[in-house]
Amino acid sequence: MAVKPKISFENLEVAFASKSDSELRRTHLVFALLNNKLISDIGIALTNISFKIGLPVKGIMKQTMFGHFCGGETIAESILACKKLAEFGIESILDLSVEGKGDEQSFDKTTEEIYQTLVESAKTDYMPFGVFKVTGLGDYQLMIKYQNGEEFTKSESEAFERMRGRVDKLCKAAHDLGLKILVDAEESWFQNTIDDLAYEMMDKYNHNRCVVYNTYQMYRHDSLERLKKAHAIAKEKGYFFGAKPVRGAYMEKERERAEEMGYTDPIQPNKEATDRDYDLALDYAVENGVYLVSGSHNENSNLHLTELMDRFDIDPDSDRVFFSQLYGMSDNISYNLANAGYRVVKYVPYGPVEKVMPYLTRRASENSSIAGQSSREFQLIKKEIARRKAKS
Repeated sequence: MAVKPKISFENLEVAFASKSDSELRRTHLVFALLNNKLISDIGIALTNISFKIGLPVKGIMKQTMFGHFCGGETIAESILACKKLAEFGIESILDLSVEGKGDEQSFDKTTEEIYQTLVESAKTDYMPFGVFKVTGLGDYQLMIKYQNGEEFTKSESEAFERMRGRVDKLCKAAHDLGLKILVDAEESWFQNTIDDLAYEMMDKYNHNRCVVYNTYQMYRHDSLERLKKAHAIAKEKGYFFGAKPVRGAYMEKERERAEEMGYTDPIQPNKEATDRDYDLALDYAVENGVYLVSGSHNENSNLHLTELMDRFDIDPDSDRVFFSQLYGMSDNISYNLANAGYRVVKYVPYGPVEKVMPYLTRRASENSSIAGQSSREFQLIKKEIARRKAKS
């Protein structure tokens, strides 16, 4: 019988066990900046300008935003961050967070870099996943044409096949190296293309174990049905089905485009609907034998999943269910879940500081706009600093 561990996301001693006093002060500074949207926006804008005109800001970034949200500039540097997480029972996913130039040469280069993350991950016992975005491997305009059923020219058809080949190379490598691999979700106007490629790879590599996982953004009102339908096809074809529900990352862009182009808004009417469908996706996955990576910073959803696992007698250390958060975020969730024996994987972004700025800009924007989450983390950090002072 699976024993339900006692878990509380309020246990700050566990949540911040990996941080020295100086690291905790740095974390406090980062979240203090993020908690003020004006200062955060100005700081990011000035940093971007500084990189463009060649001012030496890399050192400051490595001590603040970059150092907090990224594992390092290279695979080797990032593995050191992953090793530190592993000391606390947290596993890692190396996530190349550099946006390429969008030409064939950059697609090949990205594929090779991600392939190397898989090779290095396979040498450890604490990096069970790889991850990629299909837009890093091929032209998204071709994905739009494919989704719309438009005919390709000969050169477009060849380019699309090269993209499919790159996707296959990474999924095959994960399969051969004994890893799992996540296909990230992207914008709705070419997500069907990504889905088709992901399911093709599942049918190829998921017959003996679950290797390939597709991602579902639950802020789309059709995502729950898409997940269920894909699982039904997997059962019919006899392969394991891997799903990673997330709440999502492109909401404003999605709404604006739908309004501009006059099609039905694909986004849920409100946050409550997203939360509801997210938890329903967890219910469905656990009840129906789906291999699950739950990508959530929401405390209620994480607790809900622990309760589901208990109800369906899934051991906390089973590879059927992983909990996932981003590096530098929601440590009170990640560390307390890991401490209770659950499988937790942190996405660990990496890349040259100046090339990771778009990723850091998104993190800053998300943290300052989702006031509840940002201020919640800020409050927890302040409480832990006070707890340590009182103890000393």
